[in-house]
Amino acid sequence: MVRSTRSNDWGFPRWRGYGSSREAKPVRLCDRDGCDRPGDRPAPKAPNLPDRWYFCEEHAAEYNRNWNYFEGLNEAEARQREEAERRTANGYAESSHYAWSGPGDGTRSRDEMRALSVLELDPDADFDAVRVAWRRMAKANHPDVCPGDADAAKRFQAIQTAYEVLKAAEDRRQLRPAP
Repeated sequence: MVRSTRSNDWGFPRWRGYGSSREAKPVRLCDRDGCDRPGDRPAPKAPNLPDRWYFCEEHAAEYNRNWNYFEGLNEAEARQREEAERRTANGYAESSHYAWSGPGDGTRSRDEMRALSVLELDPDADFDAVRVAWRRMAKANHPDVCPGDADAAKRFQAIQTAYEVLKAAEDRRQLRPAP
């Protein structure tokens, strides 16, 4: 029987993915002594140096648990470094509303936050708390309860508007499919 020397790489269609080859892929092993798992998680050897250790997941967690980014700094220098890090990470903080997270950390709109403040609630209040606060405040400021009080009428309108904004947002959340 004649053995074929033909490659899968000739002609069209190409039978293997582009960039794939027959050679073995080099795998970097974990830098922890005695570990034979792949080291695919880089960890800094020292602050502000490009040199990295490469650990497996278990040893990276162990290394990071003992890592002190502010080692060797006094309190003022540590505060200064933290402020510099926060200053350069503002773009990440501004985009935090795209993350998977709960209410009170960017998942509510500005209008919802204003409505919650009108109802005197925390940003992470659920809709049941909104309903309770709305009923309590609406009863206290209703025009039938406070006839002739213009300030109470304005507060009642603000409370009603706030409830409508939060109810519409809750309805949108209920219609949105679960991730």
